[in-house]
Amino acid sequence: MLEHFIQYLSFEKRYSPHTIGAYEHDIQQFIDFADISSKKDFQEVNSFIIRGWIVQLIDDGISNRSVNRKLASLRTYFKWLRKEGEITSNPLAKIQGPKNEKRLPVFVKESELDPAKTSLLFSSDFNGVRDELMFELFYQTGIRLSELIGLKDSDVSEQHIKVLGKRSKERLIPISNQLSQTIQLFRKMKSKMNIESLKLFTRENGKDLYPTLVYRKINAILGTLTTSDKKSPHVLRHTFATHLLNRGTGLETLKDLLGHANLSATQVYTHNSFAQLTAVYAQAHPRGLQKTK
Repeated sequence: MLEHFIQYLSFEKRYSPHTIGAYEHDIQQFIDFADISSKKDFQEVNSFIIRGWIVQLIDDGISNRSVNRKLASLRTYFKWLRKEGEITSNPLAKIQGPKNEKRLPVFVKESELDPAKTSLLFSSDFNGVRDELMFELFYQTGIRLSELIGLKDSDVSEQHIKVLGKRSKERLIPISNQLSQTIQLFRKMKSKMNIESLKLFTRENGKDLYPTLVYRKINAILGTLTTSDKKSPHVLRHTFATHLLNRGTGLETLKDLLGHANLSATQVYTHNSFAQLTAVYAQAHPRGLQKTK
């Protein structure tokens, strides 16, 4: 059953491998907990079993956010089971997950990303140019790790990149002249090394990048620039969004640039923006909030 569901997510819903892997892990975790070994066992699943699973997850130290993600995976699975006629009712219909903790996106300060500072981190060889281009694309376009790895060379022009986001939704993101020049330099280096690939980014041997490699590279770069505990490609996505919002970009525009399905996902960045506005006000206004006689 689970194998057929995974095929449904892959070929009909066209979810990314990362998303499919998360679904498979979450659902298998519940199957193991409920001791399900046959199709018939799914008909015996009820709200008491599901609530017991939620309690165990919380007792095991799983965050509320992760618990809710697992419940979302399970909801989708049971909806599919009902659609396929394997069950007659959805036991998750009245299940509510725990409230999510409010977490603000972690971002890097503008001063920590001064081009004069970041440019010194990269060598002029193939790996150096590629790593600088990866870093700048993450920061200047806000794309996701999976989107960067999947970026086709044909989807990159002098003015913009065409990104295939979640659920195969395409969006165009403008790029700067400086970024375009770096892309052209990297393309020339690939050509001289006789690297033929449909992807923009490759390794020296011409093979595709993989998530762990990209994460490790960005983690090391950010480690020299910021003292923040989190140093990942997604931090640069948060940084892209926060810096644009701080400089007056509208939420609707930011939503389109990030590829969010709805505005609520974008609004989380307004908290960081308000904190920035508060700090500027306190420092600049004659009667700023922090000033004392």
